[in-house]
Amino acid sequence: MVILKYLMKNVDFYTDWKRENNMWEKTIRGLKNPKKRIRVSLLILYDILVIGISEYMALLIRFEFRPGMIKKVFLESMIQYTPANIGCTLVIFALFSLYESLWRYASVTELLNLTLACIVSSMLQLVGMYMMGYHLPRSYYILYLLILLPLMMAGRFSYRLLRIFKQRVYTDRLEKPIITMVIGAGDAGTLIIKELQSSYHLSNKVVCIIDDNPQKKNTKLLGIPIVGGREEILNAVKHYKVQEIIVAIPTMHPKDKKELLECCKDSGCKLRILPGVYQLINEEVSIAKLREVEIEDLLGRDPVETNLESVLQYVQNKRVLITGGGGSIGSELCRQIAAHHPALLIVVDIYENSVYDIQQELKRDYPELNLVVLIGSVRNTHRINSIFEKYHPELVYHAAAHKHVPLMESSPNEAIKNNVFGTLNTAKAASENGCRRFILISTDKAVNPTNIMGASKRICEMIIQTLNMTSKTEFVAVRFGNVLGSNGSVIPLFRKQIEEGGPVTVTDKNIIRYFMTIPEAVSLVLQAGAYAKGGEIFVLDMGEPMRIDDLARNLIKLSGLKPDEDIKVEYTGLRPGEKLYEELLMAEEGLQKTAHEKIFIGKPLEFDREEFLKQLQDLKKEAYQDGEHIRESVRAIVSTYRYQ
Repeated sequence: MVILKYLMKNVDFYTDWKRENNMWEKTIRGLKNPKKRIRVSLLILYDILVIGISEYMALLIRFEFRPGMIKKVFLESMIQYTPANIGCTLVIFALFSLYESLWRYASVTELLNLTLACIVSSMLQLVGMYMMGYHLPRSYYILYLLILLPLMMAGRFSYRLLRIFKQRVYTDRLEKPIITMVIGAGDAGTLIIKELQSSYHLSNKVVCIIDDNPQKKNTKLLGIPIVGGREEILNAVKHYKVQEIIVAIPTMHPKDKKELLECCKDSGCKLRILPGVYQLINEEVSIAKLREVEIEDLLGRDPVETNLESVLQYVQNKRVLITGGGGSIGSELCRQIAAHHPALLIVVDIYENSVYDIQQELKRDYPELNLVVLIGSVRNTHRINSIFEKYHPELVYHAAAHKHVPLMESSPNEAIKNNVFGTLNTAKAASENGCRRFILISTDKAVNPTNIMGASKRICEMIIQTLNMTSKTEFVAVRFGNVLGSNGSVIPLFRKQIEEGGPVTVTDKNIIRYFMTIPEAVSLVLQAGAYAKGGEIFVLDMGEPMRIDDLARNLIKLSGLKPDEDIKVEYTGLRPGEKLYEELLMAEEGLQKTAHEKIFIGKPLEFDREEFLKQLQDLKKEAYQDGEHIRESVRAIVSTYRYQ
């Protein structure tokens, strides 16, 4: 009864058979692979041989290894039933998926399935021989099972043991194996170590394990010593001469991860890490999932969460337009909005390569999405108007902009044309075509700007505040700092410099910036959009600022190198228009809370709207005539703008 209950609850062959109407279908599909076909064929031949040996050995043991004492009727009964026994046993093994399992990764589950399959096979042999009138000693059936099971186990598990032995010999013979430490003696760590031990393609040799559980200290996992908690990392690195550290704790809290990586970064070892929680039940943890440690891992805070339900309500079944949809922020907006089932997603960008990539990604990940991808410039008034007139978007996310501070300092007129008047064109088109809501992607550089890019974004905020006064469209802006890994950001630059052997260039030792991941920033933009009533400047809480110098040095350390020794850090001085620190709010703006703890509303600054519109006309004339006094014109509009 116990076996029967287990079969009903845990063995899925019956449901597979019922669903597919053919219990061999999965096996046959798998046999299309030539290597698997050979492996399964050899396994079946082995099973046939083992069944025959087990039958004869059971009789031989029963009669104390005296072949002459075995009655002729017993031998005839055994021989006559052998074909049926072989056929039934092979079918039972197939039903228990014993020909589909990857035995190099065999575990307790495979062992249990093999045991149950052998028991069921033996019981069926007893019933079958009784019903067909064959006669054998009662003890034969027990002896048969006791012989069959170990031989079947030996054949299957020896493959895994042989691979492990050969891999260890292979690793020991390597002239320069990668001496590796694994942090985490849980399920993920175990799977990682198993794969390292069984793979011929990897030269990692795991010599020690770190785990904070005191009960695991001075024990072994898969033959590898667990030397202690994180306090032993540096000592173990020195003692075992570790070259690479693998962090295999996917469920670790961000704060704990930061503390752990802080312990590791001074070890001089290369670090790799499992990125987030993986479905261990499906054994998705593998070497292929490992990645380099990113600077995001050192933020030491929980990922910012949003109320997806409120986002869903105002995006679902809406026509949504995203300008600059091929950029870092724009493309992530596309991904997250596509997941919330808009009626139509319109992506506009002037650069065909970047927008092509996001187009292909969206088609692959969201095949049912109603998607339109267009090439066009926000500076082209006619093009923008025609897009709005044709598709009538209800929501607009305006992410199109020139954002590179040094480049815009040398081309200020282009910054004004694209950022200011591109925004004006798009915002007016939204208003004239009955758009419900317009969300401007702004920046912390708009606060007390020292560069033309930041000043242009401040003018953009003033534009949407002005239009909000007279339009039925709800115009809002969302202001945030730097996002990790965005196009043109400092992180990709530092990584490239490290790969090339340095030097890593930092503008100033004391420069600080606010950082947030791209998905976090975009999710907050979407959340702020859901809160919008019109006229607000939403400010995102970016957390604690980071010193760029610390960021650069941490990246060097996390690459297994030493700053100023292996990779030189050079200070180049502040670039034109660059500040030591960025601000998210002007002092005069005040601060108002929202329902989300990371989103605030800055009180709009008052300014003369009529005078502002006149100044815009003067600025446009200056910009399109490539005038040399563009900064003076900007300064006349943005009183807080300071430039050299």
